[in-house]
Amino acid sequence: MKKFLLITAKILGGLLVLLLLTYLIFWIKWKVQSSSNMKLAGEVTPTLTLNGYTFRDLNKNGKLDPYEDGRAPLDQRVEDLLSQMQLEEKAGLMCAHFLAMNKDGSLLEIPTTSDPFSFMTESTSSTLLKHKMNHVLNVGGSSALNYAKWNNNLQKLAERTRLGIPITVISDPRHGATGMAGASTEGKWTSIWPSQLGLAATRDTILVREFADIARQEYLAIGIRLAQHPMADIATEPRWARVNGTFGEDAHLSAALTRAYVLGFQGDSLGPTSVACQTKHFPGGGPQEGGWDAHFENGKGQVYPGNKFGYHLIPFTEGAFSAGTAQIMPYYGVPKGQVKEEVGFAFSREMIQELLRDSLKFDGVVATDWGIVSDMAVKEASAWGVEHLTEKERVKKVLDAGCDVFGGEYVTQHIIDLVESGALSESRIDISARRILRDKFRLGLFDNPFVDLDNTVIVGNPKFVRKGKEAQRRSLVLLKNDNKILPLSPEQKIYIHGMTQSGLPEKFPQIVNDIDDADVIVQKLQTPSSPPEGGGLLARLIPQGRLDFPEDEKEEILERTGVKPTITVFTIQRPTVAPEINAASTAVIADFECQDEIILEMVFGKFNPSGRLPLEIPSSSQAVENQLEDVPYDSKNPLYPFGYGLSY
Repeated sequence: MKKFLLITAKILGGLLVLLLLTYLIFWIKWKVQSSSNMKLAGEVTPTLTLNGYTFRDLNKNGKLDPYEDGRAPLDQRVEDLLSQMQLEEKAGLMCAHFLAMNKDGSLLEIPTTSDPFSFMTESTSSTLLKHKMNHVLNVGGSSALNYAKWNNNLQKLAERTRLGIPITVISDPRHGATGMAGASTEGKWTSIWPSQLGLAATRDTILVREFADIARQEYLAIGIRLAQHPMADIATEPRWARVNGTFGEDAHLSAALTRAYVLGFQGDSLGPTSVACQTKHFPGGGPQEGGWDAHFENGKGQVYPGNKFGYHLIPFTEGAFSAGTAQIMPYYGVPKGQVKEEVGFAFSREMIQELLRDSLKFDGVVATDWGIVSDMAVKEASAWGVEHLTEKERVKKVLDAGCDVFGGEYVTQHIIDLVESGALSESRIDISARRILRDKFRLGLFDNPFVDLDNTVIVGNPKFVRKGKEAQRRSLVLLKNDNKILPLSPEQKIYIHGMTQSGLPEKFPQIVNDIDDADVIVQKLQTPSSPPEGGGLLARLIPQGRLDFPEDEKEEILERTGVKPTITVFTIQRPTVAPEINAASTAVIADFECQDEIILEMVFGKFNPSGRLPLEIPSSSQAVENQLEDVPYDSKNPLYPFGYGLSY
């Protein structure tokens, strides 16, 4: 036995030494690359005063250029800067990617286990100085203060580029109690709000605009200037992974709420106090074939068996465009039967140039969804319909289609090569550069991209937190209340299952640890899912597939439900199919990713539920399979119809 342990210890020790040596080799490589990149940085941008006007001398030439002059007309500033830009700088303008940070807000050069993205992306110096990129996204951050410090550190490094073009910091939604890999992140230090689907359950455009205005203020305080949201997609296919990010399945409700959302973030016009919206996913990503998500090959088809393509445009035409959304993001899918050339939306000239730009007259920035040209660590390139093309050929096709920015890509050299080879004209690149620069100037980034660190106290302040909780309360939908079991009296004891928020027993002394001591069970259930066969890491993390519980899990739930009167809370990321559990429950609540304490407040009658379903809850898996992917309200005999909701 001792000999075995000795051999095992030697093997483990050898593996540890090997890992340390491997990391040391990579560490040396990363340090050398960082040192080489930093040599590309120029001098710090000076501040000069001329005839009483103070400006940042971004190109360090000792004089006031029109693009540095905040008093100059927008078009003059754009054209002046464009005339000074080299091709590689224009190419850098057209790519966006993730960028990791250190916990204290300093710039990250060496990958660290505290931010796994740092092993999947290039360093700060490589992104800003080597690729000359200035659109970056980080979904984390240890605090509002440290995120703001990171923004300021980024902008200081950006000042040291040749022309001092500022960074546009991007964010996916980050105000939810939960997050979804590749789509949103949990709000850890912001105010917390229900999902976009939950906002739809309130039916309140004023509340949605108020949410967007509060989120705008929190974003501004930490330096985020581009929101990769809202989603104007319509949830006509209940199995689709992104249902919780939509405003539901009614196009006109979605249009009204999308408009309010964009106006809350941008204001009546884009300016220095705005956060630009990149509304997605044009022309509507909801009708996914079989419900599979278009990130992945098995979900690359979008289908319109009900001939409802135009219905899915309504939230864009009547919502996002009427509110003046600054930018648009197309989805990944191939619109089957809608175009002559069946390729993914961002590759389709018929969809982008002819429909979006020529017909609908949108001349803002169009940014591709992430990873459509190159493979990423978490998924293969979503190059649907153009899998046979090389990366460089895909880049050309995207630009020929009319897009401007490549999301999740470092394809700057491909853009340069295409121009230098004559495959693309530099004038075509200038068209996209103008659109991108216009937004940067309108947001005031060239005049002052830095944030006041003292102002970060606004993020997650008590007033904003209270408003977020109010929205959560208004989003909850009471679906069933047999014998008027709800609200419970303060004396009734409850046993909770599936609620994980810390501190609940202190706030609700009615919670007991033993189910036998309870008068009522409160169980919170997540929508089931089943990843596609053969999918990669991201495919396993994104919930898609089945909506009903596997038999063994369902039996366990029903067994618990039969012990005591049970209040079942379905957390609706996608519509849960659970007719037996619904029948066995005394009361049923639809939750749109609210905090557990808000749900228990409702259970004990601290407020009267007022939410209404923004989509149908199907009665069976067969009903789901019989639905047409693009058609709303077509679930046969739904368990709960669109618009349903009870009150006390």
